[in-house]
Amino acid sequence: MRLPDFPWDSLADHAAKARTHPGGVVDLSIGTPVDPVPELIQRALGTVADSPGYPTTHGVVELREAVVGALTRRHGVPALDPVAVLPTIGSKELVAWLPTLLGLGPGDVVAIPALSYPTYEVGARLAGATPVRLADGEPPPPGTGLVWLNSPSNPTGRVQDASQLAQAVADARAVGAVVASDECYLALSWTAQPVSVLLPSVNGGSLDGLMAVHSLSKSSNLAGYRAGFVTGDPALVASLLEVRKHAGMIMPRPVQAAMTAALSDDAHVAEQSERYRARRDLLLPALTKAGFTVDHSEAGLYLWSTRDGENAWDTIAWLADRGILAAPGTFYGPTGDKHVRIALTATDDRIATAADRLTP
Repeated sequence: MRLPDFPWDSLADHAAKARTHPGGVVDLSIGTPVDPVPELIQRALGTVADSPGYPTTHGVVELREAVVGALTRRHGVPALDPVAVLPTIGSKELVAWLPTLLGLGPGDVVAIPALSYPTYEVGARLAGATPVRLADGEPPPPGTGLVWLNSPSNPTGRVQDASQLAQAVADARAVGAVVASDECYLALSWTAQPVSVLLPSVNGGSLDGLMAVHSLSKSSNLAGYRAGFVTGDPALVASLLEVRKHAGMIMPRPVQAAMTAALSDDAHVAEQSERYRARRDLLLPALTKAGFTVDHSEAGLYLWSTRDGENAWDTIAWLADRGILAAPGTFYGPTGDKHVRIALTATDDRIATAADRLTP
């Protein structure tokens, strides 16, 4: 099986250089949370620590009902049937295995954004399908079995409005493709309001062929818990459930309890969002003063930045000389060769340090 090299391995030399800075490295290369897990979630995890039996693949009904309630309160999604909710062991495993779970393989196309999360391509290759990168607004070719949408985007932070997403859904339906909308950054909006593919303004009032993929890693600091879910077309979710039962893809019962608590409380999500907003408000002007242009970045955890249009790896080296580590745009597609992705996932102190180092 031919898979691309793991992208972050190629950063090793630049990471070593950044670590030699007298004040240590400020690592803004990966979007891993650094803030505490809210106490209410930690308490919920412990309430079912004595769980000797196997949990159900479908998840407890309380969790699925909490998902439905959170989507309605936070994103205006009409109430879904809890049966059409399926917990996943984080969102990455679903992204990686979705083409396989859908039965795609050689001869099938998986359409992904031109600039996108690397695991979309990996998932297609694991299934033996062919990944095809689509430019903005480009319809998928015949033979496409799955179309990935991602708004807010990783890495660019670009937000597509309801009309743009509706067109993408219509184009996918025209070739008979399933649509999977990666909505992991939906709760982190700055200068534009993201919308879910689950809204009637996007899907025309029908969930047929649609799935929304969500993660609690960013909004609730649960990357270490591996907590996500997928919902949408009841028939598609039911088919995923059957395969996952056979494959043993089961979320641990304590994590289900933690997720239920997280999805039932909106205050900690708003608090975490404000932390990221404050870090963005500090780092963005520092980048601009240092000669960077920040494109898109209307939402999400990243600043999609270019330094006078220079090669991404040259920018990575320039930042490493200042003890800052970022990710080159080429990790996300060939057209990212003039940009770097700079994450907001560092402590307030380290973000302030990065801003100081960028100041001319």
